[in-house]
Amino acid sequence: MAHALTANTITFPIIARLRGTIEDFRAARALRREYDATCAQLMAMSNRDLNDINIRRGDIADIVRKHVYGA
Repeated sequence: MAHALTANTITFPIIARLRGTIEDFRAARALRREYDATCAQLMAMSNRDLNDINIRRGDIADIVRKHVYGA
């Protein structure tokens, strides 16, 4: 009986950690999709349009990274 109790005690934290890891992965994947979509939208703009909003093409990745990831 003690063995079964120990197995359950060990199993639940592992499952909880696995669920947490899966949730973290899904959140990271959603952020990456937002990053990719935003980059694609800005890269599709003409240089003139980017100039109108004061963005240089070389700065797009940094601007989007700050917007999406907040870093």
